[in-house]
Amino acid sequence: MSIIVEHANTFVWMACFFGLFMAWGVGANDVANAMGTSVGSKAITIKQAILIAMVFEFAGAYLAGSEVTSTIRKGIIDSDVLVGQPEVLVYGMMSALLAAGFWLMIASVLGWPVSTTHSIVGAIVGFVMVGVSVDAVNWDKVGTIVASWVVSPVMAGTISYMLFKSVQRLVLSTENPYENAKKYVPYYIFYVGVMITMVTLTKGLKHVGLSLSYMECLGFALVGGLVVMVLGKFLLSRLKIVEPSGHTHGYQNVDRFANVEKVFAVLMIFTACSMAFAHGSNDVANAIGPLAAVVSVASSGGEILQQSAVPWWILVIGGGGIVFGLATYGFKVIATIGRKITHLTPSRGFAAELGAATTVVIASGTGLPISTTHTLVGAVLGVGLARGMAALNLRMIRTIVLSWIVTLPAGAGLSIMFFFMFKGMFG
Repeated sequence: MSIIVEHANTFVWMACFFGLFMAWGVGANDVANAMGTSVGSKAITIKQAILIAMVFEFAGAYLAGSEVTSTIRKGIIDSDVLVGQPEVLVYGMMSALLAAGFWLMIASVLGWPVSTTHSIVGAIVGFVMVGVSVDAVNWDKVGTIVASWVVSPVMAGTISYMLFKSVQRLVLSTENPYENAKKYVPYYIFYVGVMITMVTLTKGLKHVGLSLSYMECLGFALVGGLVVMVLGKFLLSRLKIVEPSGHTHGYQNVDRFANVEKVFAVLMIFTACSMAFAHGSNDVANAIGPLAAVVSVASSGGEILQQSAVPWWILVIGGGGIVFGLATYGFKVIATIGRKITHLTPSRGFAAELGAATTVVIASGTGLPISTTHTLVGAVLGVGLARGMAALNLRMIRTIVLSWIVTLPAGAGLSIMFFFMFKGMFG
């Protein structure tokens, strides 16, 4: 207790710095989930992606990220075992932030899309194992996280595969792709609207205290779908059409496809905004959860509270860090997801993003553990597979899967190292 009282301000300042570092890592690595497909398919430029993400990620983090953060993130550890030794919690949470931040920095530099949730979970598991005991870790919870490595990509890949196949069959492989796009795209827009609203309500706004049931969310989502459909139809009516150039059939074909892809590019802006908002609200907790825990313990003189309200300035640190990370280093992972797995066009990117959003919604309703990173990579794979195995960069896929497997132990190993360092510094 005396250590906490003596060094309270130091702990808060250090935790803020490490929290900002971790949030920077979330922005540099994870925001690519929301923006990678849009940029890779050339629906929007990298500058536009950064601007959209800045607005929607920050809005999500600040408006909807303030869930009353449980002192111990994600139920990985039972807080009762730390009563009487608050300094272990403080060292541990600082180690976890620093470890996860470092791992995300390494992954981002290498262009690997890894899970920020798994990074922080691995780091918390690491410090608990050495700081408390191996038995204090909730291994069942860790098991469900490992299961999500398979569940997320398989589910999203399957949905995206079916979505893109439907786009191929109804629009791209027909005699008049543009005419059919005008005919069927409003239905896709309705589906996008439903998914955007569901993602926002189940993932984004659940932290604001909106205690809506899943069925109530679905009701609002159907209304949201109709609103987005009307807006989408208006935007489509304003689209400038590429006029057929020349009289050869080949040229006309290219022009017709250019028009079709323009239609899907409009749709992708909707999906990108909603994924960014949901991501900001959900994943900012990975950076501010441990930070809020340290601030709570330091400001209460060493008392470990089960629940602690998150001060507004912590949300600003989280949201600001995410935006800064994306603006300074997000381009690396965006390039991996957008260009290095398979070649994306707006119609393919749309199917991938919508497949990922659908997976997030189903997981929220059924309680399945998923990772947004794994979900989106799986969705991009599914779209690639719809065009045959040759359309996929198998070497890149191998590297990505390997980086997923390494994330938990890497977070744990770094966290153990930093834990002993802080223990040595403060005694």
